[in-house]
Amino acid sequence: MRVPRTGLVFDALLPAILEQKVTGTEARQAWRFLLHRYGTPAPGPAPEGLRVPPPPRVVLDIPTWDWHKAGVDIKRQRAIRAAATVANRLEECCHLGPADALARLRVVPGVGAWTAAETAQRALGDADAISVGDFHIHDLVGWTLLGRPLSDEGMLELLEADRPHRHRVVRLIELSGASKPRFAPRFSPRDYRRM
Repeated sequence: MRVPRTGLVFDALLPAILEQKVTGTEARQAWRFLLHRYGTPAPGPAPEGLRVPPPPRVVLDIPTWDWHKAGVDIKRQRAIRAAATVANRLEECCHLGPADALARLRVVPGVGAWTAAETAQRALGDADAISVGDFHIHDLVGWTLLGRPLSDEGMLELLEADRPHRHRVVRLIELSGASKPRFAPRFSPRDYRRM
């Protein structure tokens, strides 16, 4: 399985920050709002409605009330603004080694291990960056490979033999259709726009 790379660090970091501690539905709604409100139409012959993400200078000018309409809480707003402020330095991650790139991403306030790994997977094609701190991945790996839940530490220990392909292994597990047992109702999204 190939792990592609876009080479566009800020364009991968912005949606990764939007995905922090919310459901996938909430993150997609926020991303869609930002793309349609602040993105630009894709150049060239492109499908109708295809948008290019807003550049960092535009992101810095987004008013608080539009972040609120997008359903983005203040912590994620601050992280996105911090990333937009140093976007040029973040783009240099494409020329760094994997460990150095992850370290540089984590310097941005509000960007932790999970967000840095998600960005490295998408922008840098890092086949070893594993999303530690994800709500589901450690249990999915545990149930698929061992038949029981795991912690993040247990998942890292189990996948150590697969280095430098740990992300690739996790993606193959996700694509296999395997799932963990469900014991509780689904998490209901928060609607920040109604607050």
